Amino acid sequence: MAHKDHNIVALIPARSGSKRVPDKNIRPLAGHPLIAYTIAAALQSNIFSEVIVSTDSDHYAEIARHYGARIPFMRPDDIAGDQSPDIEWLDYTLRRLQEDGQSYDCFSILRPTSPFRLPQTIQRAWQAFSAENGVDSLRAVEKCTQHPGKMWVVRSKRMTPLLPLGPPQQPWHSSQYPSLPEVYVQNASLEIAWTRVIFDDRTIAGNVVVPFLTHDYEGFDVNNPYDWQLAEHLAKTGEAVLPQIPQFVYSK
Repeated sequence: MAHKDHNIVALIPARSGSKRVPDKNIRPLAGHPLIAYTIAAALQSNIFSEVIVSTDSDHYAEIARHYGARIPFMRPDDIAGDQSPDIEWLDYTLRRLQEDGQSYDCFSILRPTSPFRLPQTIQRAWQAFSAENGVDSLRAVEKCTQHPGKMWVVRSKRMTPLLPLGPPQQPWHSSQYPSLPEVYVQNASLEIAWTRVIFDDRTIAGNVVVPFLTHDYEGFDVNNPYDWQLAEHLAKTGEAVLPQIPQFVYSK
């Protein structure tokens, strides 16, 4: 059941060219392909009119359909590279849908690499976004562990602080973490925006962005082999919870 006041589409990007963890979007985690957990969370959140996967792979599309997503068309190869910006596939997808008579007020980007994002996470994010007036988008963030106040730019054999702030006698790079301003870093788990930011401004976030603070492992992002090993450990021990998947395990 979609949200009664707005027409919202979940967009799950799943290109096939991952290099650090080959085919990570469909690699099995606790039995199911990684992408299955994002599809399940999106469907079970009950706020979307459609849950759509954008992929350049027929095999990925077959798996996504098995778990309940729709693939109305394939993503062209020229916007499916590892350096293709999000705006390209988002603009292409939303315009193609509009041409097919499917217009949406809002879209949410739900990346398959955040398997511990639950239906309740998405519901909480939608409540936070829809409660604000005059905003363009919402983005998931978490408190940074590596503070930019302690970062440096190195040129040749000299370095300067990335953020040369704080009093001269106590610069940020020489201060304890608790004394520094709170800084948040975006994670890849969740974004929500009004569709107009794509069509009118050709951005994915606009200018006025609502922060959405993820809890525990909701924002955990699988990017490299170490992340994958940690995700398997978290799932096996129950330290982090995966969305429940009603379908039987996909097998070709």
